[in-house]
Amino acid sequence: MISLPFLRRKGSTVGLDIGSSLIKVIEIDHAGPRPKVTHFGLTKLPREAIVEGEIMDRDLVIGGIKECIAKAGVTGTEVVSAISGRAVIVKKVVMDKMSSEDAQEAIFWEAEQHVPFDIDDVCLDFQILKDDIGANQMEVLLVAAKKDMVNMHAGLIRDAGFTPVVIDVDSFAVQNCFENGRGSVGEDDTKKVIGLVNIGSNVTNINIIQDNSPHFTRDISIGSDNFAEAIQKELGVDYEEAQRIVSGDLGSRDSAKIRDLVKQGSKDLSLGIERSVSFLKAAGDAEKIDEIVLSGGGANIPFLKEILSEKHGIELSIHNPLAGVEFEPGVFGEHEAQIDKIASLLTVGIGLALRKAGRA
Repeated sequence: MISLPFLRRKGSTVGLDIGSSLIKVIEIDHAGPRPKVTHFGLTKLPREAIVEGEIMDRDLVIGGIKECIAKAGVTGTEVVSAISGRAVIVKKVVMDKMSSEDAQEAIFWEAEQHVPFDIDDVCLDFQILKDDIGANQMEVLLVAAKKDMVNMHAGLIRDAGFTPVVIDVDSFAVQNCFENGRGSVGEDDTKKVIGLVNIGSNVTNINIIQDNSPHFTRDISIGSDNFAEAIQKELGVDYEEAQRIVSGDLGSRDSAKIRDLVKQGSKDLSLGIERSVSFLKAAGDAEKIDEIVLSGGGANIPFLKEILSEKHGIELSIHNPLAGVEFEPGVFGEHEAQIDKIASLLTVGIGLALRKAGRA
């Protein structure tokens, strides 16, 4: 099952973010005036568990899920998780104007024209973005994911002893977290075209939004590991040292050299942003991106924010997913002292935990 934005209800939700190198668990209580983080867990996966987004060792991943949820102290069994990558297609389409009930049937015929997979091999979901764009038509966000990927992801969670009540899409979780922390905004802010760029270990999610509506969403096979591998090769350091450098711990190393390596490594990421802008222009949705917000573990790669800002002439910032939630001192345990440094890692997990099963 895939789900687009859905209802929030009283109670709590557990967000389970299974990354290529880290598993994150966040439980959020929705009963108060603001969402409140009540449990948190973080577990590092061995390098051989997931390689380039492919699960190589199920037992290691299942063990990581169990360990992470145990660390968090979560007692419930229901979780909200997410998928991303090339097997996920997100696309805006134009359909004849109809009710949501009728669209539920028609979306399968529409998807056949836009999804590059056999329609019998995908899970589908949709959301009506604009119910009237003229000429008796409406604009719909179509989401498709290959069934084998969805089933594999859900199977991992079930084999770990938990129930996946919703399987979402990473980029939507990022958007949900961003909008939650955004708070009250003026009309000028809603008109801004904002690029949400979530940099994971192996995959970067790009979601271009305006007025809470996605214009363009794509995943590219570039992540912080690409930067770490380049640093490891050029500086002759081991993997752990390269990861520390990518995380911002330069020590006494030549910062100019590191900046040059990051600049070289950012070319493919920049190309992904450029192509997103080109798509927006071609579709007539927008002429430019006004702002880019980085999140994920790669958001803190040294000099990356400044390099991308210079390259694209766009204001960049690093998202703080904790800005829109409350939490008690100590909830992040051993990571409390580093919470400002690792906060961007929590964007997807918090975005998932801000959701609740049930369609709007």
